Amino acid sequence: MQRRHLQEIPDSDSNITTSFTWAWDPSKTSELLLGMGVSDLKDKLANENTPQELLMCVGPPPKRQKVKDKEFVIARRPRLLRKAAPGVSWDILPDELLLGIFSYLSLTDLLKVSQVCQRWHRLSIDESLWKTLDLAGKNLLPGVIGQLLPLGVAAFRCPRSCIGNPLFKTSRLLPVQHMDLSNCTIQVTDLQSILDRCRSLQNLSLEGLSLSSDVVRQIAQNPSLIRLNLCGCSGFSTEALEAILKSCSRLEELNLAWCDFTIDHVGTAVSHIPSTVTELNLSGYRHNLLMSDVKTLLERCCNIIHLDLSDSVMLKPECLQYFCQLPYLEHLSLSRCYQIPPAALLELGEIATLKTLQIFGIVTATSLQLLKAALPHIKINSSHFTTVARPTIGSKKNQDIWGIQCRLSLRNTLGF
Repeated sequence: MQRRHLQEIPDSDSNITTSFTWAWDPSKTSELLLGMGVSDLKDKLANENTPQELLMCVGPPPKRQKVKDKEFVIARRPRLLRKAAPGVSWDILPDELLLGIFSYLSLTDLLKVSQVCQRWHRLSIDESLWKTLDLAGKNLLPGVIGQLLPLGVAAFRCPRSCIGNPLFKTSRLLPVQHMDLSNCTIQVTDLQSILDRCRSLQNLSLEGLSLSSDVVRQIAQNPSLIRLNLCGCSGFSTEALEAILKSCSRLEELNLAWCDFTIDHVGTAVSHIPSTVTELNLSGYRHNLLMSDVKTLLERCCNIIHLDLSDSVMLKPECLQYFCQLPYLEHLSLSRCYQIPPAALLELGEIATLKTLQIFGIVTATSLQLLKAALPHIKINSSHFTTVARPTIGSKKNQDIWGIQCRLSLRNTLGF
């Protein structure tokens, strides 16, 4: 009976696979994911993208079938081992169709399929799939940035992250046009390594970072820059500031609020801000922004639409006449400019284009109600925060970067 039972077990010539070697090395994907400060997902098998050999080996155990007229048990062939009906193979799909399928994958899944085979690896790093990338709030170990940015990333959102040495393996220029590194933890030398490869930036936010004069000069090598946010930055000279303002002659939105500026820095800024600027934030210079600076500034930038000069205690009521001469002014912030009395603000009613006025800290509740009644066409104290040149407005869940939705993101990936 034992001999007859052994005869029923398929021999090596049968079509049952007894062993296999799976070529995908998941450790490479795991290393990259761990470099982003996240854990790798558990692999999930799916019939449509898992090799048939793998499905054979992980299929259900054979069912046992008792035969009445015999005293032994035979093994029924699992359904998965039966000959599959002819169908479409992944191998005959054109590259364009596979790229269309890959465009629906999350960042984690895209990194995984890149390890399936050489063809899928080549397609998974196609620049059409990597146009936008969001790694906000992640711990990026050395080498991660150097691997991902050269893949064709045009919009890179990475605020509040800890960024290690990029370790670029190529000296090619990066195609990045929109980059947000606000409030990151990053070494100045590593930031230099990134910006040294950028020449096509249109929007840049480095809010809250410690910079250097060399970093600022590297920014100046992007003549197409339209929006620049250096709010709260420090560590660069007046010469570097002048260089960037002269080189970036197409600037439309500029945020230089609360930088570590001396009175010379402020004077350099107002004397060289491009006349193309329509939105400007120069708030936070309590004693360094003078009346003469405001006059010089508004004579240069007469097309200002949004102006924030909050926390400038040297401003006096006489400056209001300069604002009234701006033909396109819509938003004005003078919060905590304590030398401007509430009654003088009635003069701003002469600005027909003015829509919002922020005057926190200089009016009492009673005075505020009187101003709102006297200036019904102006929204007063409607917003606490400025939007000038900032990449993301509103909720922290907002993944836009200057209105661009980032498709590849670790936020929406299950398991993290």
